[in-house]
Amino acid sequence: MAPKRKKHEQKGSPPWMVSMGDLNNLLMCFFIVLMGDVTTVSQEQFQMMITSFRGSLGIFEGGSSMSKGRLMELGHNIMALPSSERGRALARSMKRAVEAFKPEIQSKKVRVSEDERGLIITLSGDAYFETGSASLKEEVKPVLKRVSDIIKPLSNFVRIEGHTDSRRIPPAGVREGYESNWELSSARSINILRYFIEEESVNPKQLSSVAFGQYRPIDDNNTPEGRAYNRRVEIVILRERWLEESKSREISRPLPDEEWR
Repeated sequence: MAPKRKKHEQKGSPPWMVSMGDLNNLLMCFFIVLMGDVTTVSQEQFQMMITSFRGSLGIFEGGSSMSKGRLMELGHNIMALPSSERGRALARSMKRAVEAFKPEIQSKKVRVSEDERGLIITLSGDAYFETGSASLKEEVKPVLKRVSDIIKPLSNFVRIEGHTDSRRIPPAGVREGYESNWELSSARSINILRYFIEEESVNPKQLSSVAFGQYRPIDDNNTPEGRAYNRRVEIVILRERWLEESKSREISRPLPDEEWR
């Protein structure tokens, strides 16, 4: 026979267990938001968030507030973090790019896509460069103007990546000084970078140029259609890399490898 419950005993879970469960749920939601939406937080910001939890593990005691300043509301409104706002700005830029390049997208001269790197505006090599040449055609300049209009409001780093197919450089390209696809892809990306700086006044600290030659194909190099897709320049607005102005006179921004961290 089961023992009778005394009248003074309370039914259900004890009060401390309810409070502990609420605390665990709040912590779980906090870290889900932190890891899912805000992927880049500086050491200083993270330390301030941890500090806000000190003294808040008691059942009835409140946590400590952060000191007044730019990040005062960080613990209460994590969506206000600078990295989250930059992410939303990049999403808006994606919509702007699709709308701005609608004619070029339909004619397959420009492709707009997104991957783990960020927003990618791909220019067709055949449409905007002569075979074996890195000189910009006149018709690419209005396109680059629209790209620069998307870049300028952002603080994200922008990496200009040159790509080729796997065929040898034609004689005309060799006469221009391009002995391999490395030189050709490099010259094309640098020429676009220089156009952004010299003609469109894009902040040069945001820009970098890289050459991949034939070694990052996106299609089959054994077909004419595949090779046409592989001849391209990708303008990548990096998702989680942005220019931060230094607050110290001793440290110049950007740091040597800041874009690649």
